Amino acid sequence: MPPPPSLEELLQFYERNWLSAGYESAEEEADYKAYGREMLAKFWEIHSSDFRMPIAVEWMFNIDVEGVKLRGFIDRVDKLDSGGLSIVDYKTDRELFTKDDLEKNLQLTLYQLAVEQSWFLPVERLTLYHFRSNTPCSCQPRDEAQLEEAKNLVLEVASGIAEERFPAIESGRCPCDFAEHCPYYRQQLVAEPEETDILGGMAVDEAVERYVSLQNEIKELQLQLDELKQMIIAFCRAEGLNRVYGSEHALTYKMMERAGFSEAEVRALLEPEGLWERVLGFDQSKIKELITDEAVAQEVRRKLEALRQVVSTYPNLWPRKLAKEE
Repeated sequence: MPPPPSLEELLQFYERNWLSAGYESAEEEADYKAYGREMLAKFWEIHSSDFRMPIAVEWMFNIDVEGVKLRGFIDRVDKLDSGGLSIVDYKTDRELFTKDDLEKNLQLTLYQLAVEQSWFLPVERLTLYHFRSNTPCSCQPRDEAQLEEAKNLVLEVASGIAEERFPAIESGRCPCDFAEHCPYYRQQLVAEPEETDILGGMAVDEAVERYVSLQNEIKELQLQLDELKQMIIAFCRAEGLNRVYGSEHALTYKMMERAGFSEAEVRALLEPEGLWERVLGFDQSKIKELITDEAVAQEVRRKLEALRQVVSTYPNLWPRKLAKEE
């Protein structure tokens, strides 16, 4: 087996193959280039002593999934001492991968499909290699059920492509290079929005700003309404009044009762009946559902209803229009 390249040879290869396109400034490029050199040097320091020749690097695969052609590239495939194969995918993500990331990574699942279909050797280890920290995050290979699920997903996506079904799913990486085709972004690219009867003769940009303006006005009016309500309630309390009058309307001041249930009492009733799990978190709406659920014994529902009690009170104002005097 040939020896690993020296650190000097590795960094020379890095310099020769560096691509300068895609950076916003020379300073940004210099920062990334230095960071890349640092990561490679650390990688060499860790792995040069246990160097082993991979059986494939940047390996392009072409496989058939029930008539659907699937092509991709795998960063690295190693043969283990056991005779099985190890798949490594190098990543430069900022965060270290979690167990959940590994178990749900579709890319690794498809790589396992491709490797086992191409070489007829079992995959025994899957790895996402976190390059920023030089940490290999490994897991067991997918089982048959997981591989079958991935195949079904490939067929589903292929069917959607064939039928030209491309539902847009927004994420933190939006917008992409196809914004002009996206229902989330394509309208933003319209140079001169036209007026339309659908929007009552307004252009869509005008309608958007009008909507937000009205929404903000409603919020401001609601704040004013709440403030005035509290002042009128305070006046009624100070004067011992249940009703106050304007020139055309009257407001009736009442204390309202809010009904609910005691958690301890409900638990004492439902737990022996095996029903406490149905209202875990003490969700009041779930308790009300139990009261109307005919599958629950009538006696239990009757006792549960009897536990309803006043849990709080709050003031409110009720408006009414005054009758005009003739």
